[in-house]
Amino acid sequence: MSYDSKPPTPPTTSAPSSRRFGRGSATVAVAALVPAALAGWLVWQVTSGPGDSDPPEVVPGQSQSRSVAPPADAKPSAPTTPPDSPSTGAPSPSGTDKDEKPNATGPLAGKVVVVDPGHNPGNFRHTREINKLVNVGTHRKECDTTGTSTNAGYTEASFTLDVSRRLRALLEKQGATVKLVQNEDRPYGPCVDERARIGNEAKADAVVSVHADGSAVGNRGFHVILPALVKGGAADTTKIVDPSRELGTRIAGKFVQATGSAPSNYVGDGTGLDVRKDLGGLNLSTVPKVFVECGNMRDPKDAALLTNEGWRQKAAQGIADGIGSYLER
Repeated sequence: MSYDSKPPTPPTTSAPSSRRFGRGSATVAVAALVPAALAGWLVWQVTSGPGDSDPPEVVPGQSQSRSVAPPADAKPSAPTTPPDSPSTGAPSPSGTDKDEKPNATGPLAGKVVVVDPGHNPGNFRHTREINKLVNVGTHRKECDTTGTSTNAGYTEASFTLDVSRRLRALLEKQGATVKLVQNEDRPYGPCVDERARIGNEAKADAVVSVHADGSAVGNRGFHVILPALVKGGAADTTKIVDPSRELGTRIAGKFVQATGSAPSNYVGDGTGLDVRKDLGGLNLSTVPKVFVECGNMRDPKDAALLTNEGWRQKAAQGIADGIGSYLER
């Protein structure tokens, strides 16, 4: 769930409510390209080898998805395999407690990547602090949110931290210097403005914010959120719109290949890409940045994937492959 798109709701005893996601109106041209874009991805998934570096071109949709508050029964949990997660024998993520030394001879040596695990497992205990308004460039928004969760209570914050740690390990093996925005090493946050600032100050070659969505049952698949052209106040995305689109397109293609998941059937008109102008984490970024919504936690079929350790490793691999493809181009 996009972390700065809705005020957080602390856990209560009431039943969770579903939220319908809106979709922006697509042009005739975009609508005509949707089947071709998805078909191209599926063919590429079957025929491409793991060494392919260039995903097929996709056309971003103009949808305006929104996030939802976490369900009432969601509780913070450790960012490892949850109780409802079947073990698949996948390797445990390395470097979970501290940054590892990058491979100085790897293909990404000299590159800096900032990985932003959406939300923080401690946000549930600090709703007053994360409700504080901060400047997101063109307006003010809440510092952060709690995120969403599966119906069984596996939180988005746990998911994003687990995938982010796996992603860091994969990128460091290729030589990249990787910085996590948070590693469950602070009680809550950081706020969305600070998240953007961390990537900017690191002069990152790429920033990826890892999330999972919280939509209605039947809404499935992943999508990558790209920054819209925003210029006003402290926000100016002029220089990052094009490179962020390139980064997001490559991640989307590689994510299909690594996970077998299809692009979202409710956001992005089948392309797996969505352009948004309301996210402070993108509006305040001065370096290429995208959000990856890996799936819908509120759909049982997607939830079965998101809570599966082996699938999370594939998700991390897909994101890493997309970042690598972008940085090596």
